[in-house]
Amino acid sequence: MTGTEEILSTQELHKRYGRITALNKVSLTIKKGQVFGLLGPNGSGKTTALGMILGVTNPTSGSYRWFGKDDQHEHRKNIGAILEKPNFYTAFNAQKNLEIAAHIKEAGVERIPSVLKQVGLFERKDDPFQTYSLGMKQRLAIASALLTDPDVLILDEPTNGLDPQGILEMRNLILEISRTGKTIILASHLLDEVQKVCSHFAVLKKGDLIYSGEVDASLGEFAYIEVGAEDLNRLEELIKVHPLYEAHKPLKGAFEIKLSKGAEPNEINTYFMKNDVVLSHLVMNKQSLEQQFLEILKEQQ
Repeated sequence: MTGTEEILSTQELHKRYGRITALNKVSLTIKKGQVFGLLGPNGSGKTTALGMILGVTNPTSGSYRWFGKDDQHEHRKNIGAILEKPNFYTAFNAQKNLEIAAHIKEAGVERIPSVLKQVGLFERKDDPFQTYSLGMKQRLAIASALLTDPDVLILDEPTNGLDPQGILEMRNLILEISRTGKTIILASHLLDEVQKVCSHFAVLKKGDLIYSGEVDASLGEFAYIEVGAEDLNRLEELIKVHPLYEAHKPLKGAFEIKLSKGAEPNEINTYFMKNDVVLSHLVMNKQSLEQQFLEILKEQQ
């Protein structure tokens, strides 16, 4: 369960490169314990946004605050991030690479065994990095980011290039880390991954923030319901005055209704029965995040 403590807030964060606007006055709030997905196609501004909140790139205008504070350097060690491909010494094993990373981060080495176990690499800790699969390399990078036991973990396209097994392992690892209470911010163009691992998400398109909300609430925001009855005229009359009615269209011998959040099949059936209409057809199709995402992008064109 997420808390109410503010971890990150951005205020009209803006970045221009000459005449190109990479990020356009984006304001977001991320709270403790959330798994927050920045969702959008390539070139939408996801990596630019991550670079700015990590201090790698300076904003053209706007600002951001970590943990409600203006002093960003004070909290840098409390944020673990992976923005690029894993970069380790190829001939060294995982243990040695993490020892070097701990030295650079001015962190102790005592957490190395625990983070290797957490990412599922403890049994391979003595094998050279060059023998690792891409998924194992990604997990070692996460282990490195966890060395300082940060409250926040930032991941840029964590499943990029992975095979289905690697994607599954990465997804499970992210969920496992989130259950420890850490806040996770990840950028992805993969709708399915955001739907399966994130609690909250924002949609970016060409630098613009076009949607933000909870994943669960968004998935149940509205449903398409197919209803049929012998008396189609009476059925259509009742559809139009339903309390959750938003739109409808005719099908062959039925209607497809768009209802707002909260509609359930048994409630729909009861509604028509109370109005003396017996349904011969009732099918509910909740819209997936992917469908909504594509609709959002289409609306913004």
